[in-house]
Amino acid sequence: MITAMEKLRCVERELGYRRRVYTRLVERGKMSEPQRHQEIKLMEAILEDYRQLAADEDRELPLFIETRRTIRQGG
Repeated sequence: MITAMEKLRCVERELGYRRRVYTRLVERGKMSEPQRHQEIKLMEAILEDYRQLAADEDRELPLFIETRRTIRQGG
């Protein structure tokens, strides 16, 4: 299973990559500045979503805790 923290790190890397590449694309006339701005804002919103998911994931507690007694009884 891929964790929210792993996804968060991937989005952080991707955002840095896009910032560099999109700036070059605008300089070369292959992307407009408004398009670059919109794409970066979108990726930043995804980044914030995963920051929250990763924080929530860290706080999650198991719904059920298995004890020796429940294991002996077969769950």
